[in-house]
Amino acid sequence: MADFDLVIVGTGSANSIPGPEFDDWSIAIVERDTFGGTCLNVGCIPSKMFVYAADVADTIATAGDYGIAASFDSADWPAIRDRVFGRIDPIASGGRDYRFGAECPNITVFEGDARFVSDRRLAVRMGDGSTESVSGRHVVLGAGARAFLPPYRGLGTVPFHTSDTVMRLDSLPESMIVLGGGYIACELGYVFSALGTNVTVVNRGERLLRAEDDDVSAAFTTAAQRHFDLRLGATVTAVRGGAGDFAYAADGTPSAHGNSYTVEFDRGGRAESVSADVLLVATGRVPNGDQLALDLAGVDDDDGRVLTDEYYRTSAPGVWAFGDLSSETQLKHLANAQVRALRHNLLVAEGQADGPMRTVREDLVPHAVFSHPQVASVGLTERDARAAGLPISVANKPFGHTAYGWAMEDTASFAKLIAHAETRELLGAHIIGPQASTLIQQLIQGMTFGQTVDQMAREQFYIHPALTEVIENALLEL
Repeated sequence: MADFDLVIVGTGSANSIPGPEFDDWSIAIVERDTFGGTCLNVGCIPSKMFVYAADVADTIATAGDYGIAASFDSADWPAIRDRVFGRIDPIASGGRDYRFGAECPNITVFEGDARFVSDRRLAVRMGDGSTESVSGRHVVLGAGARAFLPPYRGLGTVPFHTSDTVMRLDSLPESMIVLGGGYIACELGYVFSALGTNVTVVNRGERLLRAEDDDVSAAFTTAAQRHFDLRLGATVTAVRGGAGDFAYAADGTPSAHGNSYTVEFDRGGRAESVSADVLLVATGRVPNGDQLALDLAGVDDDDGRVLTDEYYRTSAPGVWAFGDLSSETQLKHLANAQVRALRHNLLVAEGQADGPMRTVREDLVPHAVFSHPQVASVGLTERDARAAGLPISVANKPFGHTAYGWAMEDTASFAKLIAHAETRELLGAHIIGPQASTLIQQLIQGMTFGQTVDQMAREQFYIHPALTEVIENALLEL
């Protein structure tokens, strides 16, 4: 049994809490998987490195549109994969070694699965099967989220992939079924499609990225038909193994080929099915709170999502939570901002920093989908603004109405802005097209610092003929 000043569960953003201000604190860090959390190991960073390779392949494949004679012949999947994880794995390993090293004398690392047994006390089941008991004056929960597995008949009988495993496949499959239509499905489906896999997307909804603004979602669904065989409005009825044999990598992950999977589904009362070499389940992610025995510590949750106040305090004194475990919006840049505030609040709680406690403004948290086309969004969608009864003005400007858009031969991309018709405040921005995640940044800044659309449009220069002119044009229309 070991008692600490602080117990940290999870080594994603939570691993940034210990620093010089905490040198006189005894700290326990608990990690059951790989140091670095979802973003570093199985999420944002590796997936975007794969997306960049896919973008290069797609650029080559479409070079003829610009009078360039080029062809995309094939992808060396092991080389692409090894470039990604050859950079990421040493970072994760180095982070682990650092916490075990002499540079962190006040930190004890427990590599195991933690669950509460009472107030601020956890039992950690270690990798060797033993159990350690740890408690903290403060406990910070940064245990993240995991892939959601829908209750489809037969899904548990076949070795499917999720985003946690599919990026480490031994070889590029000839065909793949992707279950889902959100950002994970659209990003990873695009990666495999652009590199040469025949990808079928089976989605319950009639559109992809349905959480986006309706115009963006509709445009993305149309554009995605170039990359995917879309089976929309599909209710999955069964998942089963097909004619092929399942093969397994050395670490036990499946690497099947030969139409080894069949997904059966209903569309409009008609039974259909598709078969492929690999099955990717990309139906969202759920917080890990249900795996922490929260009730034994008096921590309130909502179906596994830990509930906190604006300062990241849970219902149990001394227990804090943040990030994917507690936020309805699961984004790394939000988790990073929250943990910076939480870190300060810990010090305030112990009288080591001046108050007040800090929180994070979450109404303007942006996001992006790194698929093809790219999507970025911040603020209200048009449907949400209208549902709230707000007086709004809407501008929708195509990339193709700018000189740079002409250069790209772009006929489908656009920037859509929603403004309050009376206050002139920008309420929402939604961009679909090349570099959307970069183009939206100036709008995030303007919204955050209270600029009106008139100020954003008129009181700064826009480089001509840069792609940012599409933002200028949309603001001018407002």
